[in-house]
Amino acid sequence: MPGSHRAGAERRVARRAGRQRRPRSRLRIAAVTGLSLLVLLAAGTGWIYHRLNGNISTFAGDGLSRDRPEAGAGGQNVLVIGSDSRSGANKSFGGGEGDVGRSDTAFLLHVYNDSRHAAAVSFPRDALVDIPRCKLPDGTWSRERSKEMFNVAFTLGETAEGNPACTQNTVEKLTGLRVDHTVVVDFAGFSKMTEAVGGVPVCVPNDVYQGDLNPNRGSRGKRVFAKGRQSVEGQKALDYVRIRHGIGDGSDIGRIQRQQAFISSLIKKIKDKGFSPGTLLPLANAATGSLTVDEGLGTADKMVSFAMSLKDVDLHNTKFVTLPWRYQGPRVAVVESEAEKLWADLRADRPLDADADSGSGGDSGSGGSSRKPAPSASESRRAVSGKGVSVAVHNGTGITGLAARGAGLLKESDFTVTGTGNASGPAVATTRVTHGPGEAAAAKKAARLFPGAKVEATREPGLTVTLGRDYADNPEGGPTSDSGSGGSSAPGGRDKARSADDDLCSGLSYG
Repeated sequence: MPGSHRAGAERRVARRAGRQRRPRSRLRIAAVTGLSLLVLLAAGTGWIYHRLNGNISTFAGDGLSRDRPEAGAGGQNVLVIGSDSRSGANKSFGGGEGDVGRSDTAFLLHVYNDSRHAAAVSFPRDALVDIPRCKLPDGTWSRERSKEMFNVAFTLGETAEGNPACTQNTVEKLTGLRVDHTVVVDFAGFSKMTEAVGGVPVCVPNDVYQGDLNPNRGSRGKRVFAKGRQSVEGQKALDYVRIRHGIGDGSDIGRIQRQQAFISSLIKKIKDKGFSPGTLLPLANAATGSLTVDEGLGTADKMVSFAMSLKDVDLHNTKFVTLPWRYQGPRVAVVESEAEKLWADLRADRPLDADADSGSGGDSGSGGSSRKPAPSASESRRAVSGKGVSVAVHNGTGITGLAARGAGLLKESDFTVTGTGNASGPAVATTRVTHGPGEAAAAKKAARLFPGAKVEATREPGLTVTLGRDYADNPEGGPTSDSGSGGSSAPGGRDKARSADDDLCSGLSYG
């Protein structure tokens, strides 16, 4: 029996040893399982990155100018170009013909060195600028061009993908800012991105019809946008940002303002959803499939890293402005003095408004901007009240939409506009306000909204504003003193800035 006791004891020891070994075995199984999950996750992430990398198209850097600006005081500059090429997947979106890529919109995004502020400057397509020598597809370089429309740069070489290097060269020459990255997004990519975020909230100031999208249609057609707030994605989002006619004065400036409002809303939508993989990966997949970028952004990890660097930029501290401009015939001229102030601030990494906190990296004594912004035109005009005053508005220039624009300005100050139309006779150089007996005070009020306007008395009763070329060249001018003297800054620029957190329905249309 002693052997039996020994055998039983050995079995009990073995069982205890087994019970002691089992937890270690479970830990090994858990470790192996966890490692396997990590391998699968890494493999999945690798597959995603491989897919994103396969989507990305780049343009060669050998087309960039050999004489580029030096880097500024801090931050980075990203040129964003919207291409309206009708080739490939874009045919179903363009509503036009031709395989030459054109820049439908363009803006320069300055991300400040503190990664909490950003400013985007939009370039009107018809702005007259100097285009430097640019590399063409056959390897030759174009001649320099003076006072050409801004969007000509992208078409040089007449290829479907456009010439982003030439547009970058043009922006660097115009601004004196070194562009760190350039991104081109086409119709298809834009459409997919709006779908990836589940639609973008917008505001439409009035009903819009098919004939507004295509003035050559010959009929009003069906209503495509109802007045008011709504969410748009895909083709409808594209229609919203491209529409010129049917809203405001039908100008490209008005379209730029709606594009700025749209981008603000898109940024807010992404921030509200959060910078999570569930948000960013579908967006990245949609974006990279239709983006063309410089070689510095040519991989998925570089693009994701750049996107994540923007996550702390506050909505209120994201500002949108338009290149300071004035009309020059049917085109837009750059107001050099105002523009240079803007470029100087961006080069110095100074915020564009005084209410931005001092976290920006600019050297202005206190770390922020020492320049107080001029009040916006809409704020200044509140000093003029036209309640109880009726006025007719005539266009004395022949420039389409000018009377409607002037009427809108008067309405903002509570004047009652009795009608708009074209003035008879030769073109008018200086805006004039004519009034009948006993209406001089009312006429002076109206004249304050049109800097430099002349006030003239007539024997006929009633008040009439006849808009001249001076108003066409400076339509955003604020009110002058009662004596009619005084000036205003050029349209566009810092005092017309839009913040990304502004109300959707504010400032939607120039005019």
